[in-house]
Amino acid sequence: MARSIRPDAVLVQAVIAGALSFAHLHDIAAAAGQDGWKAWAYPISVDLLLVAAWRRLRILRTQGGPTRAAWTWFAVALAASLGANVATAGLLDLNAVPAWLRILVAGWPALAFLGGTLLVHTPAHQAPDTTPVRVQVPEPAADVALTRDAPAPVPADEPAQVPALPPAIPVPAALVAHARKVADAHRAATGAPIDAATLGARLGVPGPMADALALQLTGKD
Repeated sequence: MARSIRPDAVLVQAVIAGALSFAHLHDIAAAAGQDGWKAWAYPISVDLLLVAAWRRLRILRTQGGPTRAAWTWFAVALAASLGANVATAGLLDLNAVPAWLRILVAGWPALAFLGGTLLVHTPAHQAPDTTPVRVQVPEPAADVALTRDAPAPVPADEPAQVPALPPAIPVPAALVAHARKVADAHRAATGAPIDAATLGARLGVPGPMADALALQLTGKD
């Protein structure tokens, strides 16, 4: 089934307004010395910047970001379009364009490129994540002691264990007599009793044997 095409008054009005603004911008650019294809490129540049700024403005408003830069470039493009429309209404002699207007028209490409670049590379605002984070805290066990320095209790029915003494080392009587001679000679030479380490070194016996000999020499064994 064929669809009926009905004219939209708003769309028709937008097309007419866009065509008139396009023509006015072309006439201003041509009068300012931009001939040929360059005069046709100026209205395209102005309209594209206007549309880009409006689209960026809508995106930033939806995302809650700052819209000051988008509003600035939208106002710049709107001023360029509106200024061309007013200038061609007989207020400006297109055969004798002033120098300041030539400067503005010549500098518009760099200004439009800067505005378009800033609009494209403006970072979008991202709303912070407010989702609550649930942290599970483990419950303390009932049978775990809360203090770390408390000693473990000792059962009352178990007797305290006494460390066993090292077994006595048997010392031959001849070695004891020889050790006594060495100790007497050491006392006579130094005026002090001989210790176990020195006695063991003199006799060439191990440490436990030297300790046992020293105990017998002092009468403590």
